Parts: sequence; C-alpha cells; structure tokens
Amino acid sequence: MTTSLTSDDITENQMQYGLTVHAYHKQGVLRDITTVMAEWNANIISIHLEADEPIKDRSDAVDVYIEYEGTRDNGKLVAALLALPTVKNVAQHTSFNSIFGTRVIIVGAGAQVAHVALGAVNEADRHNIRGERISIDTIPIVGEENLAMTVEAVARLPRAAILVLAGSLMGGAITRSVIQVQKAGIPVIALNMAGSVVDHADLVVTDPIQAGVFAVMHVSRNAKFDINRVRGRKF
Repeated sequence: MTTSLTSDDITENQMQYGLTVHAYHKQGVLRDITTVMAEWNANIISIHLEADEPIKDRSDAVDVYIEYEGTRDNGKLVAALLALPTVKNVAQHTSFNSIFGTRVIIVGAGAQVAHVALGAVNEADRHNIRGERISIDTIPIVGEENLAMTVEAVARLPRAAILVLAGSLMGGAITRSVIQVQKAGIPVIALNMAGSVVDHADLVVTDPIQAGVFAVMHVSRNAKFDINRVRGRKF
C-alpha cells in the first residue's frame, strides 16, 4: 500500500541512495541484482526497469534504477553487482528523495491547474530555500474517464504526498478514484466545484491559489498546517 510522505519522512529515514544497473536484457537479471542487494543488506525502496526499444534480441540492454537504504558498504555492493556476468555497468546517484523530495500532484483543467500551481510553487519556494525538498507536478486533462484514470494512478506515483483536484465539475468515476487514493494514504484537496468530489475530498478550498498553498503547507515539515485537523471543512 502507498502511504503519504512528508518531508519529515525523508529527513528522519536512513540515508537513501540511488544507482542505475546497466545490464543485458535476459531472464533472471532482476533476480540476480536483487539477490546481491539483499546479500549486502540493502533495503530496496523503489525499483524501475526500462528495456531499450526496440528489443531486437535477448542481448539488448536494460537499465534498472534502484533506490535503497541500509547497505553495509556501498563500494562493495557496487563491486558485487559488477561481478555479475549479466551486468555491464553500475552508476551511483543521489536519490530522488534528496533531489526532488515529496511531491504535490495537481490534476484538472488548465486554467485552474495553473492557478493552483502558482500558489503551490510560491509556497514551496519559501520552504525549499530553507533546505526542504518539495516538488510540484501538474497535468491539465479533461474528460471523466481520463481524469479518473489519472487520479487513480496518483497512488502509484513515487513520493506522492498530496493530490489537488482543480476543475469546475468532477464526480462519478473520478470520485471513486479519489476514494481509492485516500485509502492509499494520500489526502485530497478539491476546489469548490460542481459534482460529488467535493463531498469526499479531505478539504475543499474556493481560492485555487490558496489550495496550492495549503497543499504545500501540509507536506512541509516546518509549516503549522495539518489537513487532518480541518478534514471535511470548506474554505
């Protein structure tokens, strides 16, 4: 199950690392890589595999990006990965948590999304300049089916901490997706709009700029705003 993240989670967790394993695209590659990670006490947080396109034969390359924590020795872990016959190269990175931090996701119609993003970006700037890491992700999209699929997918996005729905009319399948996102531990802010979404959102805000500010304040470790204390309210 996906759970809501805040900047405190990033700060208080063990040191997190990232690496890309460039390997041959063969059966069992992922198994071999994760076995080595386990042997070196590396707790995998997230993993993404992408094969080169188009795949012509079994010797084509694949990139496996892994974020992890808790390893005994990064240098020896990398050496053990390089010793695998299926691995071509290993590159180490700073984790996405350390670079982009928690994510505020804004979904809806273009004009409303833009205004919510304006408030969110301005508020995030205040916190990030003091050392936090809060990023703002937006997608303007229309149509009930498209919006429902997009909202439901937020629960699968890495580091997604809160969702803001910005539009004039949302209900039906979108509302069902909102409920699924909330079950995954991600709170939802909605603009004051027509439709049933406002009856299920954790917070309803009339001013789109203020909605963006509230979203960032909720995920910030320094702000004094907690959506759980005003859940169900309309502003």
